[in-house]
Amino acid sequence: MNSFTYWSPTKVVFGASAVKLTGGEVKAFGGARVLVIYGGGSVVRSGVLDTVTQSLSDEGLLWFSVGGISPNPKIADVQRIVDEYKSKDIDFVLGVGGGSVIDTAKASAHGLASAEIPVVDFYTGKETVKKSLPVGAVLTIAAAGSETSDSAVLTNQENGIKRGLTTSFNRPRFAVMDPVVTYTLPRRQTVNGITDILMHTLERYFAPEPDNTLTDRIAEALMKVVIQSGIDVLENPDDYKARSELMWAGSLSHNGLTGLGQKQDFSAHQLGHALSSRYNIPHGESLSAVWPAWAIYVYRENIPRFAQYARNVWDIEYYDDNAAALAGIKASEDYFRFLSMPVSITEAVGYNAREDIKILTELCSFFGARTIGSFKVLDKDAICAIYTAAM
Repeated sequence: MNSFTYWSPTKVVFGASAVKLTGGEVKAFGGARVLVIYGGGSVVRSGVLDTVTQSLSDEGLLWFSVGGISPNPKIADVQRIVDEYKSKDIDFVLGVGGGSVIDTAKASAHGLASAEIPVVDFYTGKETVKKSLPVGAVLTIAAAGSETSDSAVLTNQENGIKRGLTTSFNRPRFAVMDPVVTYTLPRRQTVNGITDILMHTLERYFAPEPDNTLTDRIAEALMKVVIQSGIDVLENPDDYKARSELMWAGSLSHNGLTGLGQKQDFSAHQLGHALSSRYNIPHGESLSAVWPAWAIYVYRENIPRFAQYARNVWDIEYYDDNAAALAGIKASEDYFRFLSMPVSITEAVGYNAREDIKILTELCSFFGARTIGSFKVLDKDAICAIYTAAM
């Protein structure tokens, strides 16, 4: 087992009707003047937002609310929130929604704690987050894992670059997770979430120093559970067991547990960020569109690793490692197809994307300023080759 440092301080409140407990959790963590951030109409139509705000009122807390957060949140949107509420003495930020909403809540908390610093400076590396307001999360979709992670992703509209900010200040104080609230999610949101959960684990699993047997087995078990729960929940959207397994898997897939002792790759995420920034498509679709091409491009770096994935996750029994590795990649692609997820860029956004390969390459490589990945380090030419193959 390789050396690691693991810290995951988020309190998890899980189960049916857990949303009603939100106000008590905010109060327990010192909140008195709360900024509630939420997304689109579903959280309103489902009654989740009303339940949350009523629980805040029942605890005697003053709250303000900001809605309409987009699936691919922008730094400029966060800056507007900071500018509007910096004079309100906010002492707690609560995100009610999925990853985009929770990431927005995290960034807003940083901005409100240091209102003199433009939020964009944290995302360009010009400034380091040195303080933040406490953040809580009420999760409404099993997907991004932002409710227990130390990262937050936003898009800079000025240059089109979508990037993450990793800091311990991003760790929410608590996460309220009620699987029942996911029953009414549209199918597209559900399958995007399933894909995101799988990809968060795959990005950690394909590492350059895989000498961590327990970590591997945890990751493999999580992926097998997600695969079966995805099948079950598409057959019956009100399957509590399947919904609850997916919700908990989403958190475990992104709180660091499934990658302990090894580097993270996250090439598919970086490739996908350029897609979702350019075309404003859902995060999960950007990942499934590029992962098969990435896998074929890099698998020869460690064929036994891909063969292990095929055998332990997909139960593929080929004796030959190369054949098993390729079968595992195909099984993953077939599962994405089962979910009705795109497995190429043209499936995701249309054939006109072929004209944007150079633009996507520039966005992903930060205009040639960085490489991506660790399983196989990818320079600008490699990034371009993968985008070309993914078309």
